[in-house]
Formats: sequence, C-alpha cells, structure tokens
Amino acid sequence: MDQADANVRWLDEREMVTWRAFVETVHDLLRAFENDLARDEMTLGDYQVLVYLAEAKTPMRMSDLASRLQLTPSGLTRRLDGLVQSGDVERVPDEIDRRVMLARLTRQGRDRLSTVAPHHVASVREYFIDRIPTRDVEAVGRAFLKIREHLNGDGAASISSGDVPERLGPRRASL
Repeated sequence: MDQADANVRWLDEREMVTWRAFVETVHDLLRAFENDLARDEMTLGDYQVLVYLAEAKTPMRMSDLASRLQLTPSGLTRRLDGLVQSGDVERVPDEIDRRVMLARLTRQGRDRLSTVAPHHVASVREYFIDRIPTRDVEAVGRAFLKIREHLNGDGAASISSGDVPERLGPRRASL
C-alpha cells in the first residue's frame, strides 16, 4: 500500500451499498421522469423553467434563471428558445435597465404547467416518494439538502414548509 492509499477513508460495506444504489439508480430515475414528461411533450429542463418562473411571480433576470438552472447564458438561451417559440415563455426588457432581459411565464405557459404538473407529481410519487418509507422521507430530503449545501458552499439549504411552492391555480407545481 502506498502513501496515498494510507490516507484514503475507504467506504465500508454499508457505505458502498448506499453509494452504488445511488449511482446505479439516479440516471434511470431521471430517465423515468423524462419519459413521463415526454408524454406531455415536455422535457424535465423545460418543466424546471416553467416551475421557477411560476414560483418567481415576477419576470426573472436571465442571469438569475441561468444560475438557478445551473446553465450557462448560452445554455439558457437554447433552453428558452423552444419555450418562447411555443408561447410558454416570453423575453422582455427590464423596465428600469433596458439592457437587462427578463424571462416571463405567459398565461399559456402557466396553463401548460397546470396541466402537466399533476402528471409529473404522479411520476415523482410513483418512482421516488412512494418508494421511500414515510418515516424516511424527511431524512432523505435532509441528506440531499446537505449534499447540495456542500456542493454549493452556501449553508442555506433547509427543508421546511416554507420551501413548498405556492399553489399554481388549483394545483401545486413540483420539480
């Protein structure tokens, strides 16, 4: 064993099972969500845009939306192009600083989200939430929030009822 190996905190059997379960499941889980959203002619990325814009209640600066979606400015432009073309989102200049562009959810986009959200929530329940014992749901949420907090270096992640998005019409949107 060389010096580098001596400093490694190797995974024990329990940790290895947990890690392998995650890494061997995450892509299949995301693919299941994508497949279900495809029935509504939407991608998970487009759905995220609609949810974030609906939660914002006011138009979002492109830079803020790109950051939230973890996209580059050009990646956001490509993502928004289809949503603008379909009429779900519009780009508008900021009234105060005309150099700044904002993304705004249209009435059509809000209606589309209200139609798709129940299907997506059913998918989230089917493939994720209902597979976790009720007593463990909050623990899983806390674990992923801690991971996100570490990756973002922000320490601001928390789970509370205040994190639940406000209702979109009669239904709540969900990522």
